[in-house]
Amino acid sequence: MTYDWCRWREAAETALYGEKGFYRRPEGPAGHFRTSVHASPLFATAVARLLAGTARELGTDSVGLVDVGAGRGELLTGVLAALRDGTLAPGLTVRAYAVEVAPRPPGLDPAVEWSAELPQDVRGLLFANEWLDNVPVDVAEADPDGVPRYVLVRRADGTERLGDPVTGADARWLARWWPLSRPGDRAEIGRPRDEAWARAVASLSGGTAVAVDYAHVRAARPPFGTLTGFRGGREVPPVPDGSCDLTSQVALDACAAAADGAAELLDQRAALRELGVSGGRPPLAQASADPAGYVRALASAGEAAELTARGGLGDFGWLRQRVPDREGGYCPA
Repeated sequence: MTYDWCRWREAAETALYGEKGFYRRPEGPAGHFRTSVHASPLFATAVARLLAGTARELGTDSVGLVDVGAGRGELLTGVLAALRDGTLAPGLTVRAYAVEVAPRPPGLDPAVEWSAELPQDVRGLLFANEWLDNVPVDVAEADPDGVPRYVLVRRADGTERLGDPVTGADARWLARWWPLSRPGDRAEIGRPRDEAWARAVASLSGGTAVAVDYAHVRAARPPFGTLTGFRGGREVPPVPDGSCDLTSQVALDACAAAADGAAELLDQRAALRELGVSGGRPPLAQASADPAGYVRALASAGEAAELTARGGLGDFGWLRQRVPDREGGYCPA
């Protein structure tokens, strides 16, 4: 058994994405936690509407869709299914890309291009659902003198201790986005996420990039950070041994500032309502006039309510970043 100490970013990188990392396991993320994609097909339909709207703004009937952190392709499968009958976007042609470190799953639509790397110069929609929270970051903690220091972790059991003071670009990030002064205060240093998001946005030649995640902004940072683990549907202590997911909430405001393009921050409740997902119940009169339709509408309303619930999925942050079109003159609104 190895008891080596290192910073959290290095430990999480190996634990999540190494040769035997958590995200390379055959069951995929759906085997351990339930995202909006898994909660209801309404989520994929909403993304399909967003994709269709992006295509209209770009003035094209051929558009790209990039799913970053694609899991086992569930979102892309749902979006393509929602578009298949042509009702949402008649005549729209979609080129779908899945970006994921795990191998391509069997049975995935052959039209989906699968890669561990971002495709470049895509014109359309880039969508990253619960991706940025799994981009590994270092953790900092203020020592008894209020000096931010890197937190070191022992890979085998998650035991922590303080290391060297935070310096350089990480120190500048903390000063701007998550200042620490009181002894014991902690922060996840989100600079790698900013850089990852900036690269993702830059991969588009025009359109919209969306990041969806548990998030917070500078005015409301959690004082002790948010690092945690998940396994088998339960929250567990964060141990970087490959046995669990390692996640922490995202400073989406910092990500927005790091990338080019007009940015908007809103919660999932508002974002999905704009895309036609509402938790409103169907009228009772429908129960007698169309009983089967009423039951379907009631089930749909229940799924929509889960996706938009306060204290749950509805509180997720959405970062929408508009990318000027290098081909057709599309400009951010």
